[in-house]
Amino acid sequence: MFAPVAVYFILFKYVPMGGLVIAFKNYHFLHGVWGSEWSGLRNFEMLFTDPATVTTIRNTLMISVLSMVVGFPFPILLAIMFNEVRRLWFRKSLQTLLYLPHFLSWVIVGGMVITLFSQETGAVNAVWERLGGSTFPFLYNEASWLTIFLGSGVWKEAGFGAIIYLAALANIDPHLYEAANLDGAGKLKQIWHITLPGITPVIVLMLILGMGRVMEVGFDQVYMLQNPVVSNISEVISTYIYRMGLQGAQFSITTAMGMFEAVIGLILVVAANGVARRFNQSLW
Repeated sequence: MFAPVAVYFILFKYVPMGGLVIAFKNYHFLHGVWGSEWSGLRNFEMLFTDPATVTTIRNTLMISVLSMVVGFPFPILLAIMFNEVRRLWFRKSLQTLLYLPHFLSWVIVGGMVITLFSQETGAVNAVWERLGGSTFPFLYNEASWLTIFLGSGVWKEAGFGAIIYLAALANIDPHLYEAANLDGAGKLKQIWHITLPGITPVIVLMLILGMGRVMEVGFDQVYMLQNPVVSNISEVISTYIYRMGLQGAQFSITTAMGMFEAVIGLILVVAANGVARRFNQSLW
């Protein structure tokens, strides 16, 4: 049963790592990977001396950290609220509604966001105009664009992310709640002293895994929502690799960028696990 999973990771995760050698070469299609000339660390030097690249790394780090700070607590809160709902039909209905956005592609979600917040034809601006206000360029203002970006990400993924915490909540002994109730503990105290400690190992696990994705911002969401006006904050590593690598055919530089992203992710995972080890919650 484990063999197909192992084969998948070997073929699509480990074997492609051999392509990282391109980061140290002046890669050319005609010469191939092994026939291209070695360039040493020149590609990395070009990355870190280019102001546009430094801005891209800064944007990636900023958006990732904000996404984690804003989005990480929502699945936990949803799972706790679902756990407190006693009517099964009502809970399942809510869960279905909140899970659905996860299965929509960012093409659809991006279209919905543009339909809502467009300055000329957006529903929000249309309502605001009828109330006597003037239209606002939500998608062309850096602060509002970032807010919409973070909000759309939470709306799409929070419901599905709550599944993991719901599974963890199912393993908490219900007798603990009964004992706390007999001792006079209210709902908030039960959540604070029983629910949260009961799912702490899962929270730490998800936090460690999330740290590994700090330098990774999904391409689909950014690509669908970005525009030239807000490119100063919306250009991230994934869109940089697409623009410079696939469109500009600068494969060596973009491979170096991808390798840098992976190394930083590895360092952050190891560091987060080291911190968790101090509280006896580490993965290894």
